[in-house]
Amino acid sequence: MRSFSGIHAMEENIDRGKLQVTVRSGADNHPIENALIRISYTGDPGSTIEEVRTDASGQTPVLELKSPPLEYSMSADQEEQPYAEYTVQVEAEGYENEEVAGTEVLPEVLAKQPVLLAARNIPDSYQRIVIPPHTLFGDYPPKIEEAEVKPVDESGEIVLSKVVIPEYIVVHDGPVNDNSASNYYVRYRDYIKNVASSEIYATWPDDTIRANVLAIMSFTLNRVYTEWYRNRQ
Repeated sequence: MRSFSGIHAMEENIDRGKLQVTVRSGADNHPIENALIRISYTGDPGSTIEEVRTDASGQTPVLELKSPPLEYSMSADQEEQPYAEYTVQVEAEGYENEEVAGTEVLPEVLAKQPVLLAARNIPDSYQRIVIPPHTLFGDYPPKIEEAEVKPVDESGEIVLSKVVIPEYIVVHDGPVNDNSASNYYVRYRDYIKNVASSEIYATWPDDTIRANVLAIMSFTLNRVYTEWYRNRQ
């Protein structure tokens, strides 16, 4: 398995993707203007290949960056890494410096990297976030199998009287039966978006992406509106 995270050994075997960084305040979500953004290969974070600043909306210009060939991302079982990994370093006056390592850039699509900065409480403070490999490419343990028909208590299966799309959902950060794992409130839209970006590639055909997103939404809403998950907390 050949990595595509550093400076590319085969310059002729590359494509191009796009990246835009959005910087906001972690305290109030307001955009941060004039933040300094440095982009480098994750395999060589000390070698800056792009240096830009954010505008009044907290966004950088759309940057065109090297990526693997498009065909690498068109199959879920591809052995070659289908995306390039970049490190995003952010500096802004009055905020902690932050570094995001492993931002994934696929060919022919726009990757959007949000960054939330914390107010600086101590001089030269610094935070580093590492994005793990994509689930289609990384080496992860298999998912826990679930029964197609799940038992429910006598109180019945449906919890709510009508179906509405929730604004927030509770995400259990661990196996179902692990009561020591934390629960987090996550916006429903953000959860669906983040799961989709972790389980499929943005280069896939539109109909394939829609089908996967609908499956993710269906699975998630099943968890929200049935008692099976709640009864096992």
